[in-house]
Amino acid sequence: MEDRVVGSFLRLMMCLVVGMMMLSACEEQTEHTAPAINDRDSVSTMITNGVNTLISDSGLIKYRIVAERWEINQRRNPQRWIFDKGLFMTQFDEKFHVQLYIQCDTAYHFDGLRLWELRGRVHVLTKDGLDFKSEELFYDMNKHEFYSYKYSKLVTPERTLQGTYFRSDENITNYYVSNSKGSFEKGDIMNEEKETKEKDNKDTTNVTPIRQQAQPQRKVPHV
Repeated sequence: MEDRVVGSFLRLMMCLVVGMMMLSACEEQTEHTAPAINDRDSVSTMITNGVNTLISDSGLIKYRIVAERWEINQRRNPQRWIFDKGLFMTQFDEKFHVQLYIQCDTAYHFDGLRLWELRGRVHVLTKDGLDFKSEELFYDMNKHEFYSYKYSKLVTPERTLQGTYFRSDENITNYYVSNSKGSFEKGDIMNEEKETKEKDNKDTTNVTPIRQQAQPQRKVPHV
């Protein structure tokens, strides 16, 4: 009798276990997947580390670029090259002579606009010894000119200029600085003072006879 009861109990437990297994098998399986990347702007076309290359412009080799990281992103608007770990650039003339050196912390090149944007510690040194420093500098390849809207310091062998607006040709031989202050050579100041003194002496010589004629002698009465 007891054996039949135990057997029935075991069969009942087995049926319950099988039924639970069948129910769990019928449940829908949940997939654990990562969310999709919807921002396509974050996907770059190319990323290159350790760059040392020559860049041509209008069929001529115009620049040498040295950078730790070069990223090309053609999905952003506008399309751009990104140098977020610094950039060192050398600019050449038509005969492949060095015109100037450019160094900065971060650089962007907007290919369609033909525009360079340099940020951070921007430093430019020309073949003539001109030294330019700023936190921002743009280079328009269409107009062949540099410009900046931030404080800039420009040092040449003759003088030092500082201002909040800077514009020049691409060789930085003809430049303009506004809202500026500067220092000049002592010789320039001495020459200017000499010219001022000579002009004052000349004016005094011409005026004195006129004053003498305009003031007649006064008679002194006898006491």
